[in-house]
Amino acid sequence: MLGGVMQPLIVYGVPFSQPVRAVLWLLILKKLPFELSLINPGSKGDNGSRNPNYLEKNPSGTIPCIEEPDTGFTLGEAHAIMTYLSRTHKWFDLYPEDERERAKIDAYLHYHHRNVREASLGLVAPKVRKDLDIPELIQENAKRSLSGALTTLENYHLNKHEFLCGDHLTLADIAAYAEIGQVKPAFTNVFDLTPFPRVCAWLKRMEAVDGHDVVHTPLSELGDISKEAPTMEAIKNANVMALKAIKASQSN
Repeated sequence: MLGGVMQPLIVYGVPFSQPVRAVLWLLILKKLPFELSLINPGSKGDNGSRNPNYLEKNPSGTIPCIEEPDTGFTLGEAHAIMTYLSRTHKWFDLYPEDERERAKIDAYLHYHHRNVREASLGLVAPKVRKDLDIPELIQENAKRSLSGALTTLENYHLNKHEFLCGDHLTLADIAAYAEIGQVKPAFTNVFDLTPFPRVCAWLKRMEAVDGHDVVHTPLSELGDISKEAPTMEAIKNANVMALKAIKASQSN
């Protein structure tokens, strides 16, 4: 049933994934019941994102993906998922009905992909996904893109407002924090944010949003990775602890 399902929504992914965290945070914030089904990114195994069964649900082979059990409807791409859920559940506080306000949020969500999203490619992925063997040149370009994006947020998005698209929380903030928040000292500590005081103040405001601590359990569990890359066992444990925290939050 459009706008609400009888059975809990299924979210495919792992808690350590930045786009997955954004979707989970939205669901926890809005108290929409869901089941998290663990999918290993890049794997062709039974629970892998390259497995034929998963590709039937999400042909791009990425996470997250959602499934509505009652209808069989599936959808990939975090921002598409977030806007779809906000429209169908009428979460207009985060994704307003006003077309101009909504367009500003959409504009950020499009901008995000090759700008703020580069935080993962240039800073986090090289530490936690050694198997990707990301070339140094790509890492350096990603870092420059992130620095440029943070400068844009600092000087324009946050120069007059407390949040990215105005004076209240929107989907843009949730999406952005999933990337930017992960690099701060309290989590991975892989990027110096001190040149961006408005961004740092915004990060503090975002910490107060319901669901923040639960969704970011994998990062708090993993801790500082700036000097030494975490082991795969440590990453797995961080995901396990996050899964427990998410389940506990849903039972409260």
